[in-house]
Amino acid sequence: MSKTQNLMIAVSKGRILAESLPLLAGLDIRPLEDPALTRKLILETTQPGIKLVIVRATDVPTYVEYGAADMGIVGKDVLLEYGGKGLYEPLDLKIARCRMVLAGPKKEQQINRRLRVATKYTRTTRDYFATQGKQVEIIKLYGSMELAPILGLADRIVDLVDTGNTLKANGLVPLETITDISSRLIVNTAAMKMKHEQIKPMLERLARQVGQ
Repeated sequence: MSKTQNLMIAVSKGRILAESLPLLAGLDIRPLEDPALTRKLILETTQPGIKLVIVRATDVPTYVEYGAADMGIVGKDVLLEYGGKGLYEPLDLKIARCRMVLAGPKKEQQINRRLRVATKYTRTTRDYFATQGKQVEIIKLYGSMELAPILGLADRIVDLVDTGNTLKANGLVPLETITDISSRLIVNTAAMKMKHEQIKPMLERLARQVGQ
């Protein structure tokens, strides 16, 4: 690799982190401690000067946009909702794949008012219905979306679906796929210029790994 000086890579916790580690290992970047066994949030790696910072998914774009991290790995769902401008999105890493769907009860009931949709993806949901010329009432929730239709809080939900088993277990079915989701590599705009010699080879090697 080229010079490895002071490069911070922000990675979402959980599934994305687990699926990112083999890709990073392909760049000879391996954390010196097992992320699953340490409480540390900043991890030294086998490449001097390159560190991993482990943060909540929704915070990854913020760390990258404001330069606290030079690069990040985060789901497209988060990027759609974030809408920031201070970052590049050069690569689809094709990991942590799932779908963002509109879902509702199997037995559809007649609704004589504006449709209520529960989601944590309020921006994406609003944009989706706007493209259809529909106005809906969006109710922001942070988890357990499937409860909203069961308890009468909402008529539909917008959420991520992998196997669909959770929807099925709660009497819901996918009605429409809004978009396919995977994890993306993002880069701070200033870092892309200032650390180009270091970042460009990494992007090229990652692109080869994921077949781009």
